[in-house]
Amino acid sequence: MTHPETPSMTILEAIADPHLFAPWFRDPATWAAWLAFLAALFALPMTTEQLAVYRDCTGRTEAPTEAANEAWLICGRRAGKSFILALCAVFLACFRSYRQHLAPGERATIMVIAADRKQARVILRYIRGLLTGVDMLARRIERETAEGFDLTGSVTIEVATASFRTVRGYTLAVVLLDEIAFFLTDDAADADHEVVTALAPGRVTIPGSMMLCASSPYARRGVLWDCYRRHWAQTGDPILVWRAPTRVMNPRVPESVIQEACERDRASASAEWLAEFRSDLEDYISREQVERCVDKGVVERPPVRGVKYFSFTDPSGGSVDSMCGAVAHADGDTVVIDALREIPAPFDPESATAERHFSRAMASPRRRAMLILRVGARKPSSETEFAMSRATVLSRHSMLTYFQD
Repeated sequence: MTHPETPSMTILEAIADPHLFAPWFRDPATWAAWLAFLAALFALPMTTEQLAVYRDCTGRTEAPTEAANEAWLICGRRAGKSFILALCAVFLACFRSYRQHLAPGERATIMVIAADRKQARVILRYIRGLLTGVDMLARRIERETAEGFDLTGSVTIEVATASFRTVRGYTLAVVLLDEIAFFLTDDAADADHEVVTALAPGRVTIPGSMMLCASSPYARRGVLWDCYRRHWAQTGDPILVWRAPTRVMNPRVPESVIQEACERDRASASAEWLAEFRSDLEDYISREQVERCVDKGVVERPPVRGVKYFSFTDPSGGSVDSMCGAVAHADGDTVVIDALREIPAPFDPESATAERHFSRAMASPRRRAMLILRVGARKPSSETEFAMSRATVLSRHSMLTYFQD
């Protein structure tokens, strides 16, 4: 992968240098797993011991040959995630040049994002300690504010909240997302996905722009879980996913603390200390049960003449919640879902039902005479009812009605 400029030293060399970061790594044995992670992140040569840690924490067999532009750290509490994010931020801010990729007056931003600014300032305090604690790095500081630092070389480090609105408009050299599994919902159904999506355009003009996401795990949903499912144990995948219990990354945490937590609440402690996603937070049925019912590769089944189809619609006024609908039929004792539709907010109810194929999927000519529609438990808004009526969907709240030609 192309990076702005090959640094004069690697991050592991900077950690070993007594004039740089070595004072913060006085006991290298306790940092062994983190050194293995950094070697993997920047595609540096690994020792036999580091390669063994890498394999255990990534589920991969071969060491990476190229530095990762995106990495996800799933580690237990007190593992040292926030400090390592801060270390990467300072190293990339001070040992890489971005000026050749910037327009006049433009600054390369290293953005620290958390659920709120107070939480983001935890990393910012680590950054301040690393910058001001090293004389040669302290000279890089042009200005310090409550929100971050302006450094020489047209680089700015600043904090931001987890909102897909406030992260726009920046040129992003590095993005750090701390405790992403616990981001607030904002106004979107999946705010963590929305934040990550909103960050992508800001990264495209700086080659090698890096995004580091770190969190202890929580429920099996959201962007952290999705990335873990798709990228963990995938040798050669450019997106690095690293999962490890607290004591693997930080053996200074007493084992007795973790054992006591497990005795009090095994499910909670497994997530907090053992880096396991919680399975006790499923709303109705588990994700695995749903996935066992899915025919892989089948997106939608075409209508079959003579089959009675049923539809359920969960309407929305279009401002916050998605509008969803499904078409199904019975095959003996088995219910078969033939089509699913979701229109994420925000949307206009009339255009959603008429123009975005919502009603068409549920009332195709071959299905229409046989289709039964049931509207969700909540009474839809007047705008939605009007839109559905315009689309020839005859809805009656909490009652079954038939389409009519």
